[in-house]
Amino acid sequence: MNSDEKQIKPSVKIPVKNIKIHHPEQPATRNFSPSDAIYVRKITGFFTRIRRYMNLFFMLAFACLPWLQYEGHQALLFDLSEQRFTIWSLTLWPQDLTLLAWIFIVGAFLLFFVTTFLGRVWCGYLCPQTVWTFIFIWFEEKIEGTANQRKKLDSMPMSFNKFWRKALKHSAWLLVSLLTSLTFAGFFTPMQDLFIDFFTFNASVAVVVSVLFFTFCTYGNAGWMREIMCLHMCPYSRFQSAMFDKDTITVAYDYNRGENRGPRGRKQDPKALGLGDCIDCDLCVQVCPTGIDIRNGLQYECINCGACIDACNGVMDKMNYASGLIRYTTEHELAGKKVHFIRGKLIGYAVVLVVMVTLLALDIINRVPMSLEIIRDRTELAQENYNGEIENVYTLKILNKSQKEHTYRLSVRGIENTKWNGPQEVIVEAASVYTLPMSIAVDPYDLKGYMTDIYFVIEQVGTNGEVMLEHKSRFFNKR
Repeated sequence: MNSDEKQIKPSVKIPVKNIKIHHPEQPATRNFSPSDAIYVRKITGFFTRIRRYMNLFFMLAFACLPWLQYEGHQALLFDLSEQRFTIWSLTLWPQDLTLLAWIFIVGAFLLFFVTTFLGRVWCGYLCPQTVWTFIFIWFEEKIEGTANQRKKLDSMPMSFNKFWRKALKHSAWLLVSLLTSLTFAGFFTPMQDLFIDFFTFNASVAVVVSVLFFTFCTYGNAGWMREIMCLHMCPYSRFQSAMFDKDTITVAYDYNRGENRGPRGRKQDPKALGLGDCIDCDLCVQVCPTGIDIRNGLQYECINCGACIDACNGVMDKMNYASGLIRYTTEHELAGKKVHFIRGKLIGYAVVLVVMVTLLALDIINRVPMSLEIIRDRTELAQENYNGEIENVYTLKILNKSQKEHTYRLSVRGIENTKWNGPQEVIVEAASVYTLPMSIAVDPYDLKGYMTDIYFVIEQVGTNGEVMLEHKSRFFNKR
């Protein structure tokens, strides 16, 4: 085919939507972060109150749970050194790894379900990064003043007024960080001993290093990095969009109602001026903890905290306009289409979540609150005793997974006429391991070969055989 005969396909131009990106103003003096400074403005409103009440509730739960006692022990204790997790009456050991896996899987699918339905409400209302950031901002407001006052203070040269305010603020941040770190460490080591040992300088080096490490992590994340964690380091902000659809409820700006934006007087008719309801006051940007402009559309930086909604509703009330210019809504609703709250993806997550919760419940219900480990004598598989019987030596490790002391009865089956040398009833303390050296002797005429399968049976006394466990082992004959 000649070049003249070649068909030239018309180029298809892909439409590109230009989006205005807001960049917060950078103060004159700032050298602690590569990003622009964000001075979050104080706001009040419905969603702000909800967030504060939820933060207060979960902060109290975080602070109080390590101090709770249950039947003489710490109610919540994830003891890594002992490889034992205590959750009220439930004690999890390394043998219960599948149970921990089910708990994490349920938590993951619950997050997927909530994100598909309500967007990033976890980030806006419950994420520790957000909660501690707002706590640190509260100290800033009380010590340094409003957002404009803080901005002006940062631009001023160092003075006594600036020094004592900065020193007091950072001291408060460090104190909150230290208490946070100690409380967090109290979930992994006995809380009462931790506080006493730490403040009397009797804590171990590992404990001190861990507490100081998490103190400076909290101080750095909530005090200095703040939105950097949400914008550049949090993996959830990157993959959460895969769970979004056009029926996901998110914080959104009603473009059709708000544009064209521009200033006007209260008594002026915006339609006569060719304007929408947005007066372009930028309050929605000033109260945003990540510094974005929600009017630019859906952005991965938005944490769905609702602060911009409260700010905008306050302005709409003053202008005598209807509230909801910025609101929790869906893309379909903004486009005037029908919203499908019950949809395939949501039903799928719900079904999987129910299945996982059911499997977790069955695993907990069917969990045997004890375990048995059998260790053979490695030096000599079999020996002949003074009665002419073949004897095998074992070490039994009995683990009591419950929070109460129990008596266990031991036996063996698989070979007839066995003699058990050692105690067959033992008392094991709560959440502890009992080591029992013992041996089994058998008449050689009852052995049919060199190796015979046997089963050790352990039964909790007083349960009528309902709590019982079998463990397979082998009995060896002399060659």
